[in-house]
Amino acid sequence: MALFQEKQYVGFATLPNQVHRKSVKKGFDFTLMVAGESGMGKSTLVNSLFLTDLYKDRKLLNAEERINQTVEIIKHTVDIEEKGVKLKLTIVDTPGFGDAVNNNECWKPITDYIDQQFEQYFRDESGLNRKNIQDNRVHCCLYFIPPFGHGLRPVDVEFMKALHEKVNIIPLIAKADCLTPNEIKKLKDRIREEIDKFGIKVYQFPECDSDEDEEFKQLDKELKECTPFAVIGSNTVVEARGQRVRGRLYPWGIVEVENQSHCDFVKLRNMLIRSHMHDLKDVTCDVHYENYRAQCIQEMTRCVCVSRKDENKYKHKYKYKQ
Repeated sequence: MALFQEKQYVGFATLPNQVHRKSVKKGFDFTLMVAGESGMGKSTLVNSLFLTDLYKDRKLLNAEERINQTVEIIKHTVDIEEKGVKLKLTIVDTPGFGDAVNNNECWKPITDYIDQQFEQYFRDESGLNRKNIQDNRVHCCLYFIPPFGHGLRPVDVEFMKALHEKVNIIPLIAKADCLTPNEIKKLKDRIREEIDKFGIKVYQFPECDSDEDEEFKQLDKELKECTPFAVIGSNTVVEARGQRVRGRLYPWGIVEVENQSHCDFVKLRNMLIRSHMHDLKDVTCDVHYENYRAQCIQEMTRCVCVSRKDENKYKHKYKYKQ
């Protein structure tokens, strides 16, 4: 009797290990969209974030070609492996956005693309073969804000309002090495005020659970306080204080990409890859895609009701003639 009163080990505590093994074997996928006008350092930042070269075949356009260019959607996919964990990374680039003289509805091809990915996933999910569904939904959009203005431009406001119900938007201040620390602080405060003023829904960091460790709580607090992230990208290795670091060399000194006193690059990378990648995917699936799915089902139900109503009307008319 005493034997059964002792706490027995059944084995279901190993379930997280089983899920981990299965997930690692299957691999992970993440789709990141980058948007902003040309010359904001989008491709350089992406290469810096993932330590890869996704744009080696890119053709650089001159000023006249950029003005006449329409908004395109270009996908770059690369398989990355780190310590046995595989990540299929898809970068969705939007060349031509914001470069024209008339930028009226220049975000339309981008919203159409996001909707197309939702539609394709909805079709695959409703089909017979649901085992190997490929998820091409956009999980996050990094939106690059120029550092030269005094806040958000009309095109910035309209773009984010057009997309905020469809994708997780993370605003960035591009080329932060153009500004002094005081100017960066003022610009961040101004952008935060305007985001609230215009009712723009950018990605909200989830609240920390009470049982989280203090280090994670502190990291979460720092991330919330430093948005929008002021970033610098560089694929060049320079020497600073006897060490080789990634940065930019100027006549007045060196800007280090991974120096947190110079920019928010490390915070952005930690948030995007190490701490919130899974939450970005969850919000995409549970909020943005579910809203799209509910809308589709409502439209399908309405079409069926209208069709039945017309059918009954036709039957009644035919019976009356008889």
